[in-house]
Amino acid sequence: MENLKHIEPEKRDERKIKKKLYEEELRKLQIELVKLQEWIKHEGIKVVVVFEGRDAAGKGGVIKCISQSLNPRICRVVALATPTEREKTQWYFQRYVAHLPATGEMVLFDRSWYNRAGVERVMGYCTEIEYNEFMRSCPEFERMLIRSGIILIKYWFSVSDEEQENRFQARIDDPTKRWKLSEMDLASREKWIEYSKAKDEMFKFTDTKQSPWFVVPADNKRRARLNCIHHLLDQIPYQELPQENLELKPRQKSHKYVRPPFSDQTIIPEVY
Repeated sequence: MENLKHIEPEKRDERKIKKKLYEEELRKLQIELVKLQEWIKHEGIKVVVVFEGRDAAGKGGVIKCISQSLNPRICRVVALATPTEREKTQWYFQRYVAHLPATGEMVLFDRSWYNRAGVERVMGYCTEIEYNEFMRSCPEFERMLIRSGIILIKYWFSVSDEEQENRFQARIDDPTKRWKLSEMDLASREKWIEYSKAKDEMFKFTDTKQSPWFVVPADNKRRARLNCIHHLLDQIPYQELPQENLELKPRQKSHKYVRPPFSDQTIIPEVY
């Protein structure tokens, strides 16, 4: 990342980042992400990135910014649904283990095993015994991942109650975003203090030296995305690999082959 520069202090604005500057910096970071991707594949590295935080904190936005320019065969996004009845009877970490990376892969967890310390704890979806066992076993589980050779990076997106309220309202008013507001999201809004307590308790047990939490101030979406991606790139030493020279060769000649008329095919209506 030697060619990347931090935004100069005089260009910084704690309220916002102008769209042009944001897009320029994001473009630079995404180019570096492609270099990182090729390095991960070349060196056979295994990477897990966990994204946690309150509802509407901006996790999905940064995950999209990271993944949209990468090869989905190398960089996978995992966002698991509610566990099935069968999964509820398994070892708690079992369904997450199935999605861990193989050699040369990076997995982005849009929420993770920390559901137990957050939503399950606050909403009463797990017992006190299950919760306490999670707190005891989670640090060891993560140490096991690290010992196995996985690079584990954990981000917590921190958003204020005022900003969360603004984003919830925006989702209600926008038909394309209403799906983002589930009954669980609305319930979490009512339990702000309970979620705060659960997060603080979770950090007490799982913010370890081997696997620390990195907190991303997320009231400003653009700033949060740039800072998070920049930090992610700093966590994995990588080098730019030599690029193969690509050449577009002449198209194959038809050799008198005549294709069927285009009008014989079923064409969608050209409404626009």
